[in-house]
Amino acid sequence: MDKEKFAAVFPVICSSLAEKIIDNKFFTEKELPDKLYRSQLYEKLEIEKTKVWQYSTEKLYDLFKEEINRGKSTFPDV
Repeated sequence: MDKEKFAAVFPVICSSLAEKIIDNKFFTEKELPDKLYRSQLYEKLEIEKTKVWQYSTEKLYDLFKEEINRGKSTFPDV
């Protein structure tokens, strides 16, 4: 995917993930930015070539929970 398309899709993916996290009361809106932006998941998500952005919102949410609970995420192959 070219940079322009990724730049357009990335905020939508992050917004959907953030909404899922808040809806499931995993973190509050106030806590979430710090937790999400400092996560290993976000680090991988923002790099287009990792293809993590292709995962469903549900899968991204599961990876985020795993990282918070275990201190790391296990990323499946894409």
